[in-house]
Amino acid sequence: MDDRDWLARWFEAHRSRLRAVAYRMLGSSTEADDAVQETWLRLSRTDVDAVDNLAGWLTTVVARVSLNMLQARTTRREEPAGEDLPDPVSEDGDDPEQQALQAEGVGLALLVVLDTLTPPERLAFVLHDLFAVPFEEIAPILDRSPAAARQLASRARRRLQGAPAPDTDLARQRAVVDAFLAASREGNFEALVALLHPDVVLRADQAAVRAGADEEVRGAAAVAGSFSGRAVRARPALVDGAAGAVWAPGGRPRVVFGFTTADGRIVAIDLLADPERLAAMRLTVLGD
Repeated sequence: MDDRDWLARWFEAHRSRLRAVAYRMLGSSTEADDAVQETWLRLSRTDVDAVDNLAGWLTTVVARVSLNMLQARTTRREEPAGEDLPDPVSEDGDDPEQQALQAEGVGLALLVVLDTLTPPERLAFVLHDLFAVPFEEIAPILDRSPAAARQLASRARRRLQGAPAPDTDLARQRAVVDAFLAASREGNFEALVALLHPDVVLRADQAAVRAGADEEVRGAAAVAGSFSGRAVRARPALVDGAAGAVWAPGGRPRVVFGFTTADGRIVAIDLLADPERLAAMRLTVLGD
């Protein structure tokens, strides 16, 4: 086996962890794969004999690549906001990596909470709190001192503690979503507002925006106004194992509604209409 074959096999053994880091940073399966591929390209151009800790080097590189991609989102104003929506995590029982992600609660709920952080806060928190990377190794990625990196992670922790903790109990999720759909069909504005967190955010992917949805709506009153009397044809569904809804005329899913709930109220709604994204989901339409 030549050196390149050995390096490729070694990289494959670490791919799952690298993808997990990138996924938590980016919230997008596609972008996570792109970050991992870029990490491989950089590794293939590097003199590995000069690297003392190759596993740590890989984590640093994939984190730096992910950070650059995350920061680019704030400057690419021409890019549709929907492209940055978190991708649902498949529940494919045959994929050990996906099983691990599910076991750790990585999905729309956690990613919506992580999206409240700035890119540097997210990197410091993800690497240190989720992957136990020392602040001395995080600091150079952010071009800051270890003390500043520690402060970023601490700030992220406080912000996450202040954010509503997403419900993980499916029965509680379904109760809130079912009540929301019923209030929407009835045009009951007051009931809708009562079911929404004051800082709720409604986001739509590019395909949903092309169909007429707003890219982003914030606040209980505004989101309630977007749904009042308008979910007549939406049906309750399990969306990758979580309570959601789907509009499926003729039995073909056209729009999926992903709900994130906390303390009995909805904190985020994601409208997903991209055909490829919908095809990758596990959808189960439920009875009303």
